[in-house]
Amino acid sequence: MELHITGDAAADKLLGDDAFALLTGMLLDQQVTMESAFAGPEKIKTRIGSIDPATIAEYDPAGFIEVFKETPAVHRFPGSMAGRVQALAETVHHDWDGDATAIWTRDNPDGGEVLRRLKELPGFGEQKARIFLALLGKQCGLQAEGWREAAGSYGLEGSFASVADIVDPESLAKVRATKQAAKAAAKAAKTSKA
Repeated sequence: MELHITGDAAADKLLGDDAFALLTGMLLDQQVTMESAFAGPEKIKTRIGSIDPATIAEYDPAGFIEVFKETPAVHRFPGSMAGRVQALAETVHHDWDGDATAIWTRDNPDGGEVLRRLKELPGFGEQKARIFLALLGKQCGLQAEGWREAAGSYGLEGSFASVADIVDPESLAKVRATKQAAKAAAKAAKTSKA
């Protein structure tokens, strides 16, 4: 699987090769650019030598925060996000035998079950889980029955609503435009209520 999310060949290759790296990138995707969030797993791997859930789960928490703070930072909120990544790693290590792909493949789940499993992960709410489900379906070959319906608007064919729709610089620009329009509409609605 070849992904084109970050603009950095090594970071994108890791996302395509390692399901836990991709899951971690999705977790980091808040209050930073998509490219920065999804480049985070490569920074972690380069700095500690691994992106393995067990290694991250067992890493000294204070030391892991320092890994996040190192320039360039993994995330603009190193303390809270380092903790969330370790909690995610712990869950994948203990509940899924260290295999992130088991979340969407074990016992051949349908789209609704994959969504439920994703929402149970630390740091994954409804929207983040739906976006990740759409990413799995649109770019990672997920064949779970009903995944598009479970992903909601993020699963729509031909949409440019999220990271699930980024396949090249042009689609990235379209996703950015969609996000900016949504923010502007939300701001306008808030202003009109005031």
